[in-house]
This record gives sequence, structure tokens and C-alpha cells, in this order.
Amino acid sequence: MTITITAFERSPDRGKGLARDMRVRWALEEVGQPYEVRLVSFKAMKQAAHLALQPFGQIPTYEEGDLTLFESGAIILHIAERHAGLLPDDANARARAITWIFAAVSTMEPVIVDRETARYLEGKQSWYEERLAYVNDRIRKRLGELSARLGDADWLDGNFTAGDLEMVSVLLRLEGSALLDEYPNLCAYIARGQARPAFKRAFEAQKAVFLAVSAGGQ
Repeated sequence: MTITITAFERSPDRGKGLARDMRVRWALEEVGQPYEVRLVSFKAMKQAAHLALQPFGQIPTYEEGDLTLFESGAIILHIAERHAGLLPDDANARARAITWIFAAVSTMEPVIVDRETARYLEGKQSWYEERLAYVNDRIRKRLGELSARLGDADWLDGNFTAGDLEMVSVLLRLEGSALLDEYPNLCAYIARGQARPAFKRAFEAQKAVFLAVSAGGQ
């Protein structure tokens, strides 16, 4: 059965690999599963056909036969459980890898997204700088905790797993900020993720969509 995922027709990340379909693409590339992509516009995301797949009008979605999933973390977990390569065989190590998936989306990502919200939606408010300083401090706390746990290891728990895939994807949202520069081991961790052939294939596939739209003058 062919796997089909949805992605932005015109991604707001401008080809930087930050939209969440990138994580699903990466997971599928890691396990060697072919997939098709159905591009959706912002207008289409709010219409009944897409809402039947994703009730909150977001991307990505995942369709395989009579199975439809949404939420990138859940999709990645499904892929990792169905195909070898992203979860360890040992039961305890497998459980720890799954824990890191949840840590990435539940503990790390919310504070990082809060910073993006502050920058784009609250930047003109008189209290913006104070708010941004508060949010940055919250992020530093989480980055410091993660940095201490990672130490000088290559990955979070032994070999590369779906937990690392999700965590690197989340941390990439801070790329280019001075916050990451304060934690050299996390910068190296991200670089290792980006160096993986599967990441590169997924990134180029997502970027190609943006370039095609740009070339079309849309």
C-alpha cells in the first residue's frame, strides 16, 4: 500500500526544513519506505476534505490503506514501530527511545514555539522585550538540561533512534539563534542529525517543493 503524506503547497518556512512534514519525510527515508506527497494550500487545509483527515486543519497527515493519522509525533512513532531502523529491539531501550519522542514534542518544543509566537505576533507590543527575555530564559533552562543529559555522547540513548530524529527536528527551530551557540554539544548533535543521508534526502525533497513554487512565480 502506498503511503501518502500531506505538506504545505507553499511552506511558510521558505524551504528551511522546519515544517513538520519534514520529520515524517525523514522518518520514512530512514526506514527506506517510499511515499507520495499531496500538497495542500492554506485554504484547502480548512475545508472539509482535509479536516476529515486532520480535524485541526494542519499538516502533515499520513494515509496508508484504510489508516489515517495526524500529529507528526504519532506518525513517526507509527513508522518506527512498523519498520526496522528507528527503535531498538531491546524492550527497555525501545521504551526509552519513545520517551525521548514525547520529551521532544511535549517538553522542548512548546517553549521554542512560544518564542516564535512572541517574535511574530507580539513584536510590536511595548512589553515585547521583557516577554522575549522571559521566554529565552525558559528555553535556556530546557537546553541546559538537555545538554547535561547528552554530555559528550553522539545520541540521547545509545544509537540513533526516533527520539533523536524528533529532538533534532525540534532543536532546528532555534537554528541561527544565539541560544543554541551557548551549548556546543547540542550544536554538534544537530549537525550529526543533518549529516545523515536520510535527513539530506528528506530536506532536498521538501526544499524542491518551495523552489518549484518560487520558480512558478506563485
